[in-house]
Amino acid sequence: MAKKPDKPVYSFIRKGNVLMPEMGYDLRALDGVANGQRVRIEVKEWRNLDRLRAYWSLLHEAVASTGMSISAEKLHEVIKLETGLVDLVRLPNGMTVAIPSSIALDKMGEPEFIAFFQSAEEFLARVYGFASEREQAA
Repeated sequence: MAKKPDKPVYSFIRKGNVLMPEMGYDLRALDGVANGQRVRIEVKEWRNLDRLRAYWSLLHEAVASTGMSISAEKLHEVIKLETGLVDLVRLPNGMTVAIPSSIALDKMGEPEFIAFFQSAEEFLARVYGFASEREQAA
């Protein structure tokens, strides 16, 4: 069975009590909508990309500083497992296993990512004795 393609994501900016399309692409999403027509939207805030970059920088710094034999990508998977960011999957034999969940921008909101990032920092400090340069400066 083929996977359904993801729906496009459009961006609007609030100006008073009106949502304005951010770019022409977003404006074209309204082409089939008549003035006064009622539509359904889902409001989601965009994730902070600088925070996501800081997270990946932390992982690379931890790998380089501690001499871990794993990559930042593998450490990321370990952190998700160790901090409980998992999906539980039941196998055909009845056993349940934990599979790391996603931190993708469309899968996790900003508040959840902030909590995950803090858990990752705590995990690295507790298990590897690692504190980032940013934390040491604070």
